[in-house]
Amino acid sequence: MAVPKKKTSKAKKNMRRSHHALAKTLLATCEKCGEPRRPHRVCLSCGDYNGKQVLASNVE
Repeated sequence: MAVPKKKTSKAKKNMRRSHHALAKTLLATCEKCGEPRRPHRVCLSCGDYNGKQVLASNVE
């Protein structure tokens, strides 16, 4: 079984984990109503996706 010869320093440990941070949530603007929405998902305010009405909306 492999056993480390020296203790891993805090700096070395943190450098190894530098890519573990969470990415920021991206938002796109709905072309129909202008509300912010997640990319490649149905707009929850107007129900539009890719130029088509997918969900029944009660706003209009």
